[in-house]
Amino acid sequence: MKNRKMVLVAMLVLIGLPVAVAVAEAVLYGIRNRHNGSIVSSGVEREYVLYVPSTYDRTRPAPLVITLHGAGMWGAAQREVSRWDEVAEREGLIVVYPSGAGGRGPRVWRADPTVSAPRDVTFISDLIDHLARTYSIDPARIYANGLSNGGGMSFALSCTLGGRIAAVGMVGAAHLVPFTSCPDPRPVPAIALHGTADRFTRYHGGKSWVAPRPFPDIPTWMANWARRNQCEPDPVDTPVAADVVRRDYHNCVDRADVVLYTIRDAGHTWPGGGPLPEWFLGTTPTSIDASSVMWEFFKEHPLRGRTAGFAAGR
Repeated sequence: MKNRKMVLVAMLVLIGLPVAVAVAEAVLYGIRNRHNGSIVSSGVEREYVLYVPSTYDRTRPAPLVITLHGAGMWGAAQREVSRWDEVAEREGLIVVYPSGAGGRGPRVWRADPTVSAPRDVTFISDLIDHLARTYSIDPARIYANGLSNGGGMSFALSCTLGGRIAAVGMVGAAHLVPFTSCPDPRPVPAIALHGTADRFTRYHGGKSWVAPRPFPDIPTWMANWARRNQCEPDPVDTPVAADVVRRDYHNCVDRADVVLYTIRDAGHTWPGGGPLPEWFLGTTPTSIDASSVMWEFFKEHPLRGRTAGFAAGR
């Protein structure tokens, strides 16, 4: 009888184990993917994930990095992919991971700068104001960057919040509007990283199943950005790793440099970032860390004419 009871208990444990594991994974997923802040913008509650480094000191205004997820993702997913928290802790940055529109499911950024007062631009502006009321933010060091659709949104912010965003970064950026549509032509420093094996936003442009319109050629897009910033027309290419070439445009107006990192055989991923399904998105390169490289670029490009001591909305 005792043995039968032991066998029964063992069977129940074995049967219940997958359920317990599934529940535990679901709980862990919920914890890792929940937001820790929200604001109301344009009459809608908008969510974000915020990371404040352990060294934060209110008497010393901190840089703010706004990092934007790709289409179908959300703020917490961008946190896992980009690993900006690690840079933030090392360098003393505040990092915010906003979520695009889309309710409780996957989100998307409406990244068309030609739309009059787009809600997502208003949301980012409101979010900057909100964080500046709570934390000591350096108004000269507010930066935006993003992956895919988030990279396209970073371009939109450079065209609409050029007086607040000091520089932008783009990884595998999805640009679906003409460069000439940028309503604000002021020079904004820009850094981009793009893989040659990206099947979603192709390095040399063209159609992709993810969008109804063809994407632009990335080197041409960055050359247009350099023209916007009135840089010298002839860039300098420098190998920085076996699979990475850095292209620099120099002598730009207001030191608004333009840089493109071309990564051979890399997919639609965040270089040096968290793992993504290789079968679907391609290879994640480890020879370069996109977040660290972007921060090195950002910290050399504060917003000219702004100083610490932020007044919200100014």
